Amino acid sequence: MSPELASAQQIADELLEMPEASAVSLQMSVDNYLDVIRGVVDLFANKKKMDTIYVTATISSEAIKRVLEALDIDSERVFFVDCISHIMMGASTAAQDEKTTLVESPTMLENLMLKVEYLIRRSQSEGKVVVIDSINSLAIHNNNWILSELLHILVSGLRSRDAYTVILTVEEHSTPDISNMVNLVCDHGIHAGKLREG
Repeated sequence: MSPELASAQQIADELLEMPEASAVSLQMSVDNYLDVIRGVVDLFANKKKMDTIYVTATISSEAIKRVLEALDIDSERVFFVDCISHIMMGASTAAQDEKTTLVESPTMLENLMLKVEYLIRRSQSEGKVVVIDSINSLAIHNNNWILSELLHILVSGLRSRDAYTVILTVEEHSTPDISNMVNLVCDHGIHAGKLREG
């Protein structure tokens, strides 16, 4: 692994230092996506015995489940709000089970919020973390003003329930507008990607 990329343990250590109900911007490179998943889901959320609500807008929940399995990560406490499978595969082939709820499209932000809220209410765990993977993908499907409004409402609601929010940003696909939008709602930032030269 390139020395410029943060390890899963470094990512988890930074998250573990943050107070409850923190909103965290996690900038990552595509090269360390697996480390980010291990750091957030396994070494942070599972270690603290928290439920993870994973909002997928980039790759399907099925693909994330396969990644968790390949990395030997316990997914007992991981629940999915899947915004991409329906438009990729259609309703008949998109997998939905008791741990996965489908949103028809990444443009249906209100529906996304309602599903997250439902899973937060249903969770029996004292601690919860909501992972948005990724803001770049949601920005492709929505205009920035609407997306910014969603983030403010979502993060405020999660804070009131003492839940962590982790917003993943893929730095190779980011723009100043996306960075500003995320920085406005987040208390903390973790840079897990490659350090930019210059």
